[in-house]
Amino acid sequence: MSKIIYTEQYKKFLERLCQARKEKSLTQAEVAKALGKHQSYVAKCESGERRVDIIELVKFAQLYGKPLDYFVE
Repeated sequence: MSKIIYTEQYKKFLERLCQARKEKSLTQAEVAKALGKHQSYVAKCESGERRVDIIELVKFAQLYGKPLDYFVE
């Protein structure tokens, strides 16, 4: 079993990523379809199992209608 270590800042990022999706009333499956990915991709991004890079974050931000600084402090 691998350990994933998060900083408090990354935990907050994950919370905001999930919250932004919920504010748009989208399911993980709907987000995945819009991004051309599998639902598990979105689930792993939101859980922190998969780290989100800046290019992916831009795509999430555009889909959710949020500025990039919404996701980070």
